[in-house]
Amino acid sequence: MAMTRMKLRRARLYESIRTAHLERAHQLAPAAILYRGRRYDFDADLAHGLELIEAGPLKAAVILARSRLTALEINEPLMLSSLPATAIALLALAVRRLLGGKRVLVVSYAIGNTDPYAHRRNPTWKSTLRKKIERGLAAMVWKRVDRMAFGTAAARETYRALLPSSTRRKEVVIPALPAACSCQHGVVGDRHRVLFLGDLSERKGFPLLLAAWPAVRRENPTARLTIIGKGALAQEAQASAAADRTIDVVIDPPRDEIHRQLRRAQVLVLPSQSTPIWREQVGLPIVEGLAHGCSIVTTTETGLASWLAGHRHSVLAPGCSAVELAEAIRHQLDMATPRSQVTATLPEQDGRLAADSWLFETDAVAIAK
Repeated sequence: MAMTRMKLRRARLYESIRTAHLERAHQLAPAAILYRGRRYDFDADLAHGLELIEAGPLKAAVILARSRLTALEINEPLMLSSLPATAIALLALAVRRLLGGKRVLVVSYAIGNTDPYAHRRNPTWKSTLRKKIERGLAAMVWKRVDRMAFGTAAARETYRALLPSSTRRKEVVIPALPAACSCQHGVVGDRHRVLFLGDLSERKGFPLLLAAWPAVRRENPTARLTIIGKGALAQEAQASAAADRTIDVVIDPPRDEIHRQLRRAQVLVLPSQSTPIWREQVGLPIVEGLAHGCSIVTTTETGLASWLAGHRHSVLAPGCSAVELAEAIRHQLDMATPRSQVTATLPEQDGRLAADSWLFETDAVAIAK
């Protein structure tokens, strides 16, 4: 079987891709996307018109080495699951350079805000060795990055604490805030509507929201809750809706329905809870909620916590009680902030798109010539 050849000269090497990546790819400068796997919310319809190449680490390395590549975006260096594939790809580019190829601009975008090495209990010699290897790979990948954009200040602080500094690498913080979604202009939503969007799981705080909802109803009998997503707790969501007429559940709907529900909602709730191996980096539902003018209720786990707290959204401790969450939801419903006021606080250009423009910047002026 003939090896796939990459058509474009700019590429993005991802561990996995999801619908948000595909939507964004249509807005960014053209680039091939090499990926290892698809996330649960991959929308195949959005793949049309994009150069997508599904490839494991070795296949991706060969494709990159044989390409006319000038610039490559890699997964962030502290994403441990992608480190081996990233290291192999960078090794392939190094070999290509030795054989006379041009130097490739390597860039990355980071929102990781927690130490990935900090939560391993009862270490064995195998886990200790693995940790040393991962640290070495991360340092190697980090050293090769020419330009680094951070989506949150928390991510920059994490990287500065864990990896060596460099005067050669250019770095910038561009908050991962959205621009207002054009689909919500002139829309009048339901000021009593609360929305949960995303993975129906404990780490996203879904059980906490279900526990808080009766208290919200007692204080605000007109309040309504819409639950959108899929996940391990889908049956609990449907059971709650069957027992409570104020709850609606929509399992894994298409994107146009998600946008419709976002336009409809007054408040978006994402009470993220950290685990020993995970912390909310930004929270795509938060970004989408802001883009549609929703008020946000979340926890300090998101890297946008400081910005949200400074713009009249509600930010709680991750271990908050159901009563505290209910009070925060009630507060945002009572404020009924007009969506135009929410979107007025957002940048004109989506933060991820702005970061992409900075990262590549005409391939960093042809790698500084």
